[in-house]
Amino acid sequence: MLMRMVDLIARKRDGQELDTAEINWLVTSYARGDIPDYQMSAWAMAVLLRGMNLRETVDFTLAMSRSGTMLDLSDIAPVVGDKHSTGGVGDKTTLVLAPMVAAAGLPIAKMSGRSLGFSGGTIDKLESIPGFRTELSGDSFRRIFREIGLVVAAQTEDLAPADKQLYALRDVTATVESVPLIAASVMSKKIAAGATCIVLDVKYGSGAFMHTLDDARLLAQTMVGIGQSCGRKVTGVISSMEQPLGTAVGNALEIKEAIAALRGEGAPDLIALARELGAYLLRLAGLYSDLDTARAKLDQVLQSGAALEKLREMILYQGGNVTVINHPDRLPHAAVIEPLRAPSNGYVTAINTQELGVAVGELGGGRMRKGDTIDHAVGLMVAKHVGDAVQSGEALLDIHARNWNDVQRVTLRLLKAYTIGLEPAAPPPLIAEVVEY
Repeated sequence: MLMRMVDLIARKRDGQELDTAEINWLVTSYARGDIPDYQMSAWAMAVLLRGMNLRETVDFTLAMSRSGTMLDLSDIAPVVGDKHSTGGVGDKTTLVLAPMVAAAGLPIAKMSGRSLGFSGGTIDKLESIPGFRTELSGDSFRRIFREIGLVVAAQTEDLAPADKQLYALRDVTATVESVPLIAASVMSKKIAAGATCIVLDVKYGSGAFMHTLDDARLLAQTMVGIGQSCGRKVTGVISSMEQPLGTAVGNALEIKEAIAALRGEGAPDLIALARELGAYLLRLAGLYSDLDTARAKLDQVLQSGAALEKLREMILYQGGNVTVINHPDRLPHAAVIEPLRAPSNGYVTAINTQELGVAVGELGGGRMRKGDTIDHAVGLMVAKHVGDAVQSGEALLDIHARNWNDVQRVTLRLLKAYTIGLEPAAPPPLIAEVVEY
């Protein structure tokens, strides 16, 4: 039967279900360039507005996984771990968790993404390390994984290429927030990259794509359901993004904070989240039967320096300058650092975290358009979090910028992001729920 993209757009616009053959045709045709971006954008918007059921989402996920090479790592390691975050402001958890878990004995092979909307990308952060190679061939990916048990790279051109094309398109067409598209994008990469055990960090709040706990729960359930349908062991941890994770927001700044965390000196919330996600992953892999024992092992590799050494190995094997471990000042740094001062006395009662992420994008630390170049040096260092007391004139955060004009351009946005009240407010919980099947 002859298929036309305009018909599939119209049917999804009208809330109708697409069958497996139609979804396979759509993904295959888009991957080989037969469907233009403007039609795929229209279809993605229809999905955002009308949704897809679980069967459609599983079909779409598998079709994107099979649009390129399916990486099989079973000859290197029978159990392969992976972690994914749905994205948040200041979320550098992978940079801490992956070395910890690998040092604890579970090999990690991870394909990560670049910045998407107001959310930073792990690959952009890693590329702030001089010389670090994120674009690896399949052979290089496998070699590094075999030799050190830890590799974090960008999607190769032949791994889920349909997702890579759609991922960039969603970023610039206001279709990022669709639950089926997020779930399929995440899980297609995990399946294609050979992961057998996956922990998902599903964010909710003002600094996440899912603004409510209900939406985050739906996304977590959808992704865990996809994983189960595809024979993977998956757990979804729902964590808060009502304020930035840790203190750093921005690529090089977050690398510095991750290094500090692996020294045991980092922000307590960052270390706690990495430890909890890592414990679930170690349990999924069958290395430990209970979470407490897994947590104790992660504490041990952190305190012994084994996790920091594993990060050093990864940087070395992926061509980066390992001296940044002991000399973080060799990472890119901004020409201008200016405090954002509190306008009044009181307590920080809320932070519109999305606005902080948008401000970093305006400074040059994210992408406003597909193909934009990232400035790795710019960003924010958050001094005051929800619940903190603040005095008038005290720094709420420090702005790291290229020039004074950039500082002025984001100052009003950043001031509006902070709510200062007269009564103390309780900090949001780090983890709200865990989804397991």
